[in-house]
Amino acid sequence: MTLHLYFARRFLITFLSVFAIFLGILVLIDLVEQVRRFDGSKVGFWVVLGLTFLKAPESLYRILPLVMILATLSLFLSLARTSELVVARASGRSALRSLNAPLVVAVLIGIAAVTILNPMVAATSQQYEVAAERLSTGQRSALSLSAEGLWLRQNNGSGQTVIRAERANLDGTALYGVTFLTFAANAGPVARVEAESARLSSGEWVLQAAKEWYFDAPNPEQSARLHDTLTLPSTLTPGEILDSFSTPSAIPIWDLPEFIDRLERAGFSARKHRVWLHMELAQPLLLAAMVLVGAGFTMRHTRFGR
Repeated sequence: MTLHLYFARRFLITFLSVFAIFLGILVLIDLVEQVRRFDGSKVGFWVVLGLTFLKAPESLYRILPLVMILATLSLFLSLARTSELVVARASGRSALRSLNAPLVVAVLIGIAAVTILNPMVAATSQQYEVAAERLSTGQRSALSLSAEGLWLRQNNGSGQTVIRAERANLDGTALYGVTFLTFAANAGPVARVEAESARLSSGEWVLQAAKEWYFDAPNPEQSARLHDTLTLPSTLTPGEILDSFSTPSAIPIWDLPEFIDRLERAGFSARKHRVWLHMELAQPLLLAAMVLVGAGFTMRHTRFGR
């Protein structure tokens, strides 16, 4: 038991050291990337530095398997250099038994990464996406999902239009059970349109079986108009709609199953998010596999010359 605890402590210290080294490297790389991205804009250095620290956790989280295998290589090379593995084998302990402690530590790190670090990374990634988009375009994401359906927002020059739909097709160009609510600049809603469907094509929404209300009329219901086909201008593109979805890494693993369900009920493909969920659940086993791979190359005793 004492030897197991010794190997576990050595491995944890080595892992944290490699983790800290990569954290410093990634912060520098991300800082250069953010400076280049916002070069020429009015974004100050401290804002860029804040974006860097928001982006760094996601970058580091993605390379956890690399950190794990490098920590394993470093540990067992160190043990081989000091002949500690030879002493352990001479005491009757097999090489595989010497791997037990690092494997347990790797699995525990994987579980902690999925259950604790993942929500933290998701929170920082989401804040980074919102802040970076606001600094780049001056506005937030055009799309969001809720239990009531999906919501879109577009500028129309003199105000904004909020769009709610029950569901959509895979690329977001066709909406069903849709409502358009138009807001004037610095004022409340001025018009509302409900339609069975709406299709996005070349800068406009084409609505089928639409009913239109104007709120400035004395009696909006009496003055409502019915249209077999109605076109409304749009500043959105299919690419902007799909890009508005949060990346899987920006959603905590605890919320990911519900988000996948909402995505599929809205008519969008959730394959990318489902694959990410399975990858996250397999993270502890992946890190344990990295330990086995690293140990396989370094557990053999090596004579180091001076």
